[in-house]
Amino acid sequence: MQFTSEQRLDDGALEREFTLGEIPGILWTPVSASAPVPLILLGHPPLGLRRMYPRLVARARRSAAEGFATATIELPGSGDRPRWPAVDQARADLRQAMAAGEPVSDEIVDALILPLVDKAVPEWQSALDALLSLPEIGGPVGYSGGLISIGIRLAVVEPRIVAAGLFAGSLVPRAMFEEARQVTIPLHVLLQWDDEGNDRQAALDLFDAFGSKEKSLHANMGGHTGVPQFAGDAAAQFFTRHLK
Repeated sequence: MQFTSEQRLDDGALEREFTLGEIPGILWTPVSASAPVPLILLGHPPLGLRRMYPRLVARARRSAAEGFATATIELPGSGDRPRWPAVDQARADLRQAMAAGEPVSDEIVDALILPLVDKAVPEWQSALDALLSLPEIGGPVGYSGGLISIGIRLAVVEPRIVAAGLFAGSLVPRAMFEEARQVTIPLHVLLQWDDEGNDRQAALDLFDAFGSKEKSLHANMGGHTGVPQFAGDAAAQFFTRHLK
């Protein structure tokens, strides 16, 4: 891991950009901490870190105020990383189906999501290795947001992640439902009840499939961008309960 820039935000959080090999990332830490702090990995959709930065930094600032470090990395094929023709084609097929009002086939979902999960999860694990080697970060580790399929795979294969906050979404390959049954860590799942891009029943079926003994579903009225402010309060309480 090589840090490439550093700035102190006006609320006291320290933001550092880094590269891990050819993968860009950002780390935020609370500068007021006197001991190593827990870490939350901030997931995001494959739209590029630059485009997602305003949302990510808002989540990071709040987490720093709660005493957590947060970090994120660029997903494969996104942002400034090399294009991924197969996934780009799957995205084009998805847009075409949605524009035509046609159902999105399992083949399109699999082609779009499964390769991304297979490549992104080992990269997240490598980033976690590097982050936990820093003296200011001591664990435990949580995962928050992003593509729910990446969160599912990380919850299954990464024992250092002890709790996850997931954003419900319907583009979930059928194979991930079987992996969801293997998830045992505490889960906090956010669902927008009227999300125009989400199959509500599919999201509910996935929640039912999770094998965790502690799992909670937080459903709010409104569309994809209508997440209420207080939803962040519940997520913060979840991570405080499980990481501190």
